[in-house]
Amino acid sequence: MGKVRMAEFVSYKDHFLIAAPNMKDPTFAGTVVYLCEHTKSGAMGIVINRSIRLSVESLLQRIGIENKNPALKEIFLYDGGPVQIERGFVLHSANKKYHSTMQVTDQIYLSTSRDVLEAIGACEDVPEKFLLSLGYSGWSEGQLEAELSVSGWLIAPADEKIIFDTPIEERYEKALKLLGIDSTTLEAWGEEVGHA
Repeated sequence: MGKVRMAEFVSYKDHFLIAAPNMKDPTFAGTVVYLCEHTKSGAMGIVINRSIRLSVESLLQRIGIENKNPALKEIFLYDGGPVQIERGFVLHSANKKYHSTMQVTDQIYLSTSRDVLEAIGACEDVPEKFLLSLGYSGWSEGQLEAELSVSGWLIAPADEKIIFDTPIEERYEKALKLLGIDSTTLEAWGEEVGHA
């Protein structure tokens, strides 16, 4: 009897996971997750299209960091996902590195150390573009692959402009357009899936 061949592992690091219309999990319904890491051991990413009604300035005040940047009153935090929701994760352009910084691509980094928050508050050595989330989205070994096999997610190569330059309310639609899909097509697809 022949051996069953396991599928080759494919990493979706630097890709968007776009919630399909049949996504039942309310934590991720309607979201776009930017995958910062994806190995055989698991995956982690940041939801880039769900904000929290808490400003970056408020967060800095709560953790005792002085804010010299008035614009931070109008910049809101993101709900990055359900894991470590008390911790800040700064997804940023690659012009700066901090004490705890992970390179995702040549253009995008993820930093988690206090010095990046101090730099943002002080307006010194600030990344040119950034978004600050509380929490992240994580999958254990094989979990994401299992979700992908039941069509919970659509996958598209990430676009830095969608992460940093597109208004938050347009990111889901723009991510879908990377796949040549618009939301009206998806709504019809969702109805068909729901009535199968």
